Amino acid sequence: MKRCGTETPHAVRVSSSKSAAHRLLICAALSEGPSTVSVFRPSADVEATVSCLNALGARIVARGDGADGVTRYEVTPLNARGGEENPAQGIREFHPGESGSTLRFLLPVAAALGVDACFVCEGRLPERPLGPLLDVLRLGGVTAVKEGNTVRVSGRLQAGEYALPGNVSSQFVSGMLLALPLADGLSTLKVEGRLESADYVKMTLEALKLSGIEIKRECSLYRVPGGQQFRLTGEHYVGGDWSGAAFMLCAGAASGTGVTVLGLDTDSAQGDRRILEVLEALGAEVECSGGNVTVRKGTLHGITLDASDIPDLVPAIAALAAQIKGETVIKGAARLRYKESDRLETTAAMLRQLGGSVTVNEDGLTIIGRALTGGNADSFGDHRIAMAAAVASMGSALPVTVNGAECVTKSYPGFWEDFHRAMGI
Repeated sequence: MKRCGTETPHAVRVSSSKSAAHRLLICAALSEGPSTVSVFRPSADVEATVSCLNALGARIVARGDGADGVTRYEVTPLNARGGEENPAQGIREFHPGESGSTLRFLLPVAAALGVDACFVCEGRLPERPLGPLLDVLRLGGVTAVKEGNTVRVSGRLQAGEYALPGNVSSQFVSGMLLALPLADGLSTLKVEGRLESADYVKMTLEALKLSGIEIKRECSLYRVPGGQQFRLTGEHYVGGDWSGAAFMLCAGAASGTGVTVLGLDTDSAQGDRRILEVLEALGAEVECSGGNVTVRKGTLHGITLDASDIPDLVPAIAALAAQIKGETVIKGAARLRYKESDRLETTAAMLRQLGGSVTVNEDGLTIIGRALTGGNADSFGDHRIAMAAAVASMGSALPVTVNGAECVTKSYPGFWEDFHRAMGI
């Protein structure tokens, strides 16, 4: 594709993948020996997982002076606490904040350990789907009760034959895969229907394999031997987050100079690496060199996109589509209605506030690209909507002010600093 600019793009390094950090920290806390997990600019969601693992009985200490942005989490796992109190004794209170991953991963883990646990949720987290996971835990002999903003589990998860729907949340599957190796016998987990966001389950399986856990997959069935010991030891560095990088890369596609994002793994199991395929389909120029990715404008046009495996990318893609020629139709994104906000409605509302033409469909959006006016944009308290507003500002005639901009700390605490650097502001 012909290059549309000759200027050297500004470079930024995005925060570490919170998806990878959740999984590695949990595996480290369940392991037989100490380890270190290093995270570049950890998000509020990652801090929520650390807090909950400490409440579970691990000891995780954060080290780092902030000069390089890296926090080194030194993990003393549950099994290495010596003669200290048994983590399974007494009621434990957990604070997952608004992190769906933290709640859905650690509910089954706590149940597999026999912990009497009370999870106190914040924001929209109590409204997000949880029923299928609680039903599976009850089938395994666990008392699981959701009341208001709290979820309580007690009893110990037994080995057995389990099934979960594939179209509600891949996090349910990941949570059970993290927990079942701790049960006493062989378990099976069947995914019913198509597994959406399957790459996130692949990330879980990779973390488990790295931890010495054996799981056999037969199509939609997972066979999980019980009584296994996690063995994640040594030092581990969490690479860049493709979900956060997507906003920078979409902004690069809308700018004259382009943007380079450093420290990304193009072989990552994280499904949101597909942003590169989407940007190329939209007509952007994409270059990869080692772990660095550069995106420039190119000749942009609308597309039709099935987002069932990449729902978190929709706000960024929609913000870019709103300012380029043609119609973009996004399908397969009904699950966005159950995120930190109803992201179909809030993405559309934010873009309309800036002069965009967006129609909300049953499972997606239809966007007619045009010049945006700019002005005030509401984040609706949702980190991805706030970051999408930044992408939309690239095509706006007037400056854009984002109300509630601080909510980006949930996933990308240095976003605004990086965005300004990437845009040369």
